[in-house]
Amino acid sequence: MSVLDSIISGVREDLAKRRKSLNELHEEMAQAAPALDAHAAFKNSDMSVIAEVKRSSPSKGALSTISDPAALAEQYQLAGASVISVLTEERRFKGTLADLTAVRAKVTIPVLRKDFMVDEYQFFEARAHGADMVLLIVAALAKSQLRDFYDLATELGMSALIEVHTADELERAMEISPRIVGVNSRNLKTLDVNTAAFADLIPRIPQDVIRVAESGISQRSDVEFAQRQGADAILVGEALVTSADPNLAMRTLLGQG
Repeated sequence: MSVLDSIISGVREDLAKRRKSLNELHEEMAQAAPALDAHAAFKNSDMSVIAEVKRSSPSKGALSTISDPAALAEQYQLAGASVISVLTEERRFKGTLADLTAVRAKVTIPVLRKDFMVDEYQFFEARAHGADMVLLIVAALAKSQLRDFYDLATELGMSALIEVHTADELERAMEISPRIVGVNSRNLKTLDVNTAAFADLIPRIPQDVIRVAESGISQRSDVEFAQRQGADAILVGEALVTSADPNLAMRTLLGQG
C-alpha cells in the first residue's frame, strides 16, 4: 500500500466516525457566509502565497504545535498571503475542522480546506465550516470523481485547487478545464521530492490558468526557480510554521525580508 493509499484509508475511517445527516449539514451550510472568490485573490500580486497552517506531515513528523491557528493565519494575512491553507486531516497532519472554523472567523482572505477529498460529504462539510476553496488531488481520484467533485465544489461556490505530480495527471486535470492547478513536487505515493517537476509541468499549463508551485519551497531561490518556470503562486507550510517569525519568513521568500 502506498503512503497515499494509507492516508486515504485513514481519512475514510475518520469520516465514518464524524458523519452526520446531510440535513443537519445543510443547516450548518446555510449559516455559513458565502464563499469568497479565491481565484480573484491570486490576481493581486506577481507571486501570490498560499500560507499553510500545518502541525505535522507524513515525511517530517511533528513540525509545530500551533496552539492558536487563527492567530497564525492572521500573521500570514498581515504578511501578505493571498490564501490561507488549513490542514484538516487528523492522523498524519494533526489538523481538525475546528482549525478551519477558527481561521475562517479570523481572516478576511480566502481559506483553503487542505485534505484528501474522497467523498462528496466532505465538500458539504468544508462549506459548512467556511471553506472558500478545496483541494482535489488527481492521484487520489478516478476520472469521473475528479469531474464530479470539481462540479460539486463549483456548485457550492468554492474554488478548487487541482493538484498534479506527473504529466499524465496534468493531462487528466486539463480535461475538466480547471482555473487553478498546483504542481506538487512531492510524490504523495512515496513522499520523495523532486522540484524538477516544476520545470517539467508548470510551462505546460495554459497561462490563463493560475499555476501554483507546491512543496520543496524553503528559501528565496526556490521561489525564484518556480517563478522562472511560470508559477503565479506558491504553497508554503513547513518553512513558515518552523520559523520563529512566520511574517519575516514569508517576506524573505518573496524577496522583501
